[in-house]
Amino acid sequence: MKDSIKARILVSVGTLALGLAAALPAAAESDFQTGAGALNANARLDFRVVIPKFIRFQVGSAGATVDLVEFAVPAANVGDGTDIARTNGGAVPVLLQSNNGNVSLTATTLGQLNNGAGENISFAEILSTSSDPNLNVPTLIDGGTSAAITVTPNVGTRVVNRTANWSFAYSNTNFVGAGSYGGVNVNNGRVTYTAALP
Repeated sequence: MKDSIKARILVSVGTLALGLAAALPAAAESDFQTGAGALNANARLDFRVVIPKFIRFQVGSAGATVDLVEFAVPAANVGDGTDIARTNGGAVPVLLQSNNGNVSLTATTLGQLNNGAGENISFAEILSTSSDPNLNVPTLIDGGTSAAITVTPNVGTRVVNRTANWSFAYSNTNFVGAGSYGGVNVNNGRVTYTAALP
């Protein structure tokens, strides 16, 4: 009987000790000094900040909005080689941020702009310029991915934090049939710009 009571007490004490040990924080470095003169006690901490690799790329409106860049050619100018600026807005704001070195920019199209009736306008007719040559616009091609443009860090050795305004125009060098070529994710109207970080 006495042995079972002792066993229960030992189990209870052991459980209590384990509970207290779990509740205590990990032991920090400590230094104890004593004596009659001036005393100094030192205790140290090591610090570490972990930053993940990231990339942020925005072309046009923020969020999930896909902006439409439209060119409405005046009838008197069709095919006369007059560059037609965007008619439903101005320049397109662009933001690129990353933290691991050079970033590669490309643009992909599914094919020539078409009107759904077998007539086409080449993406070579779309002129692209940037307000900052350090964040340039990839040159659009028909049905493929453009040559890559390298964007280099501008903060320290690995951080890219750049903004620019991209402007577009329709070069209008060919006579084509009336209609809408491209559009909101129809008739090959969508261009996908990609920023890639190694």
